Amino acid sequence: MEEKSVNKTNSNGYTFMFSVIMVVVVAAVLAFAAISLQPTQMENVRKEKMQNILSTVGITTDRDGAKELYDKYIVEEVAITEDGTVDESIDAFKVDLAKEIKKDVGEQVFPLYVAEVEGSRYYIVPLRGNGLWNAIFGYISLKDDINTVKGATFDHLGETPGLGAEITKQWFKEKFSDEKIFDSNGNLVGVSVVKGNIDVSDKDDNQVDAISGATITGDGVSDMISERLKRYLPYFEQQKGFKVATR
Repeated sequence: MEEKSVNKTNSNGYTFMFSVIMVVVVAAVLAFAAISLQPTQMENVRKEKMQNILSTVGITTDRDGAKELYDKYIVEEVAITEDGTVDESIDAFKVDLAKEIKKDVGEQVFPLYVAEVEGSRYYIVPLRGNGLWNAIFGYISLKDDINTVKGATFDHLGETPGLGAEITKQWFKEKFSDEKIFDSNGNLVGVSVVKGNIDVSDKDDNQVDAISGATITGDGVSDMISERLKRYLPYFEQQKGFKVATR
């Protein structure tokens, strides 16, 4: 009897059944953990988004303090349609730009955040485009003249460390401060990342110096800035009463 019991526990069927049970148990534990942690993860993503938006207007904060400062300095969140009207039925903060840019332009909504800091008003535009390997994204803020950049922040999903991934570095982001998005003829040109931009002090040339060895990522940054900003021109024209040369 003892020998039969040992043979039974050493059988292939027993081993297979034990493996199946362990897989099911581990999967259940992992699923429970994922579901339990999801609200915390979503809240962290939400706060990180607030941090990034605030950083473009010079407000730095840790994750715990993001909500309080966001509520203090962000005075408007609007979802804009292609013709520049505001769709009040849409929560701009919840717009997923990764999904939105896959739609036809006429079906997209364009979230905008308005900040007031020490008496100055800023317009913060979310950005998303393509780098060398995957998506790049961020935010750019404009001063009240709708021409001068206050600040910018960038991130990526898969750019090369030491090359394209350098768009996240503070020294690169600082280059955009006080650059203009319109040229001298009133055309929206954005801010281009250009190799060999010698005069870094010239803030009217619509250019910043490129990252060495990261031409494609730099081109992606240039393209997403100009492409995203032009979607907001109808809204800015209605709000500010100015007319630009081209779209």
